[in-house]
Amino acid sequence: MTMGKARKYMAIVALLAAVALVVTGCGGSGSSAGGGATGAVKVTIGIGAPLTDGAVALGKGMVRGANLAITQANASQEVKDLGLTIASVEGDDKGDPTTGGNVATQFASNPTLVGVMGHLNSGVTRVAVKIYNQANIVQVSPANTAVDLTQMGMTNYFRVCANDAVQGPAGADYAFKTGGFKKAFVVDDSTPYGVGLADEWGKQFAADGGAVAGREKTSDKDTDFKSLVTKIKAAGIDIVYYGGIYNSGALLSKQLKEGGVNVPLMGGDGLFDPEYIKLAGAAIAKGDLATSVGLPTAQMPKGQDFIAAYKAAYPSDEIAAYDAYSFDAANAIIKAIVSVAKSMGADKVTTTEGKKAIIAAVAKTNFEGVSGTVSFDAHGDTTNKAITVYTVGADGAWAPVSK
Repeated sequence: MTMGKARKYMAIVALLAAVALVVTGCGGSGSSAGGGATGAVKVTIGIGAPLTDGAVALGKGMVRGANLAITQANASQEVKDLGLTIASVEGDDKGDPTTGGNVATQFASNPTLVGVMGHLNSGVTRVAVKIYNQANIVQVSPANTAVDLTQMGMTNYFRVCANDAVQGPAGADYAFKTGGFKKAFVVDDSTPYGVGLADEWGKQFAADGGAVAGREKTSDKDTDFKSLVTKIKAAGIDIVYYGGIYNSGALLSKQLKEGGVNVPLMGGDGLFDPEYIKLAGAAIAKGDLATSVGLPTAQMPKGQDFIAAYKAAYPSDEIAAYDAYSFDAANAIIKAIVSVAKSMGADKVTTTEGKKAIIAAVAKTNFEGVSGTVSFDAHGDTTNKAITVYTVGADGAWAPVSK
């Protein structure tokens, strides 16, 4: 070989090596929150939540909570020894059922995806869960509360939060028995979540002896409630109950007070976020009420440990309503993945048999999470039924009420 040919040959070898390095360095969509061992079997968990529209503050918190669990899992010796690396991929469902269905289809087409932590909105899950069920993908929601979701016959669906049949009556009991409110106007945002929660609250309020003076429907996209405010003012009520999310709920509260209806607005967990207070204004939101699942994070059985780990991972972010529940929901999936990897081998986790085994393992979940014992009944509902009532205080922040 001549010197010129040798140089040419070495240049070609170097080029091929560079190309190979680029190809092997490229990853797929999603991220492996925390990384994993080289050559490990990649298993993906989808995180479905509203990230650019709808209840974005809650959705982004869900992502943080789930990714914290995944990061911790990847750092554990157990996961490393099994030859696994757990990745996450986010799906922006915008709180919209149609978009959520598209996200579910994308998730189901991912050959490494074996579970979904999400979604936030019950209406999104009504569509998405059927797609996951057909693909043998387990879904664990930290936030869905519509009662019927665990009555649809979908054996792949579970939730770590109490449903509206628990939350609605708890809020109504507080309003009538503790708050002393006797006459209410009930409004919902026409979503499955809002309608279901308002129905349950209204039924219990009436059963307790309260009077429901009116019931109206709005849209979750509405921003102008002036005509509704006029109707509510004429009804002479002492509390307004709103079934919906914080963005529209805050505007309704603001316009009620501006229209001379100086009574508290109460809602469910969809209102329980600092964004509600920011949008309504602290002075206007003062005295408004919301129920949320479980205990305040600091009072949860492992709340202090979670807060410390969360602040270390996300020092600039406040803990949102579902972050701890997203952490627990993700861990329910992670523990099932680990169990299946131990019994079948890491390479079988992403197979059809592996995915079915993960669903079966989640159904048997029983561990002590941040929120308390994480386990499910025969329908997939959580066995943890705790509900807390919060109010907006003079300091412009949500705080648990004194009972």
